[in-house]
Amino acid sequence: MNLLVVLIITLTFFISSPTQVHAVCPLCTVAVGAGLGISRWIGIDDSVTGIWVGGLILSSGLWMADWIIKKGWKIPYPELLSIVLMVLFVIPPLYWGKLIGLPGNTLWGMDKVLLGTITGSLVFLLGVGTDKWLRITNGNKVYVYYQKVIIPVFLLSIASFIFYLITI
Repeated sequence: MNLLVVLIITLTFFISSPTQVHAVCPLCTVAVGAGLGISRWIGIDDSVTGIWVGGLILSSGLWMADWIIKKGWKIPYPELLSIVLMVLFVIPPLYWGKLIGLPGNTLWGMDKVLLGTITGSLVFLLGVGTDKWLRITNGNKVYVYYQKVIIPVFLLSIASFIFYLITI
């Protein structure tokens, strides 16, 4: 019960202190559980859905870290702290809601949602790194408008397709 109160207070804090609109926000994590339920209902494998959960966790964590840095708060390792917080906002509620840890819902001996989440986080991180590398090679300019969004989404889509092929 105390954890629920802390989560509600934290979400209220984020809602009540907007600076500008962002494409991905911590409030999106609330929709992850519902999205996982809907994806199961329409027959999408949990490993594929987990890829997008992982991308959302990492994206939200990096968004939060950027927000902390822009506020000028002197917090050590804001990226790491923010990502850990996002993981705590998403994974335990999925476990408590019995969406993670189901018997037989495994791939390669690991829970499908967790496997997909880890894969999605790594793929999203690869997308962020690729965007930064491309900017460096082009004099700190993008090659294509919205490159920062296109690359991670493209890589998450490829990973989803690969896991789809593995699980059909």
